[in-house]
Amino acid sequence: MSGASRYIFRTLAIGLVAVTIGLALLVWLTQSLRFIQLVLERGLSLGVFLELTALMLPSFLVVILPITTFIVVLAIYARLVSDRELVVLHGAGLSHWQLARPALLLAAVSASAVLLLQAWIMPASHSAFRAWQFEIRNEIAGLLLQEGVFASVGNNLTVYARIRERDGTLRGILVHDAREAGAPATILAAEGRLDATPMGPRVTLRDGVRQQMDLSSDPPRLSVLRFAENTLDLAGRSGPQEQRARDPRERGIGELLWPDPAEQTSPRDLRRYHADAHQRLASPLFTVSLTLVALAAILCSPFRRHGGLQAGAIAVGVAVALMASGLAIGNLAVRDSAFLPLIWVHAVLPGLVAAWVLSDSPGLRRRAAA
Repeated sequence: MSGASRYIFRTLAIGLVAVTIGLALLVWLTQSLRFIQLVLERGLSLGVFLELTALMLPSFLVVILPITTFIVVLAIYARLVSDRELVVLHGAGLSHWQLARPALLLAAVSASAVLLLQAWIMPASHSAFRAWQFEIRNEIAGLLLQEGVFASVGNNLTVYARIRERDGTLRGILVHDAREAGAPATILAAEGRLDATPMGPRVTLRDGVRQQMDLSSDPPRLSVLRFAENTLDLAGRSGPQEQRARDPRERGIGELLWPDPAEQTSPRDLRRYHADAHQRLASPLFTVSLTLVALAAILCSPFRRHGGLQAGAIAVGVAVALMASGLAIGNLAVRDSAFLPLIWVHAVLPGLVAAWVLSDSPGLRRRAAA
């Protein structure tokens, strides 16, 4: 590259790194606030909190990297035009494509990063994130048992212990277990002990009574059982070994296109997998298309001595419309696989139109201010 191209590319790269890091940290901060309650209530360490929230960053970068590339190219080239730098270079004989070369190189780097994130990094990080969530919900349930607090373990189990001693002994225990549909149970026990087992945390209850309501009978029937010792599984009926449903973001592109037949995927899920795979593969091309839209808006607009926001506003409006239409096309592809080609049309066509505008328009012509 020439000295001017290297200067423009260096400016673009610094701007892209700064804006992407800033926006990613902002999104990470807003999303991680919902985990603060998890840390405070379940006694998780700061290291677990940071690791859990850091696993969300690849999912954020996949979304914001095309946007930040577009914003940086649009802002930097607009500034270069307002400072007359691109006007001088254009007057020296450089074509639109020569002026656009640094931005296209930056778009290629961003597109490669998006492809790497979409194909490998995001599925691995999201799978680890979901596994952490599953483990917290099942394995760390015992941490919820705080003295004098009604603690919800999952959605259908509430445990209360009047006293919790240092050795793990619980006294004055009340449990409401609604995990069995149509048969909620309330358990009162004089004492118990919390133990960690291979199947998850369990409480061994002693000297208590179990009251269970059978709502399926008419009228509902109450049964009372007194026991000397009983065991309550806090991890759920099947423990932490129960199967965890995997969402599409946990799967690689190959697994989305050709899912395992043993999973017995429903037709709707299969359409969803295919749509997600095509969107991942097309997203790098969409990154390049957004960059071309920004270049066409700036380089092909007539030069105004006192500047102007019209070109930038048009580019932003087109970008917003493209992103909104991309969401709509993705939803259509989930409903009907016949719309899958539209994903590629949406990713490629704006770039082709912008490239045609760059090739056909003289641009940067000097226009006197009105």
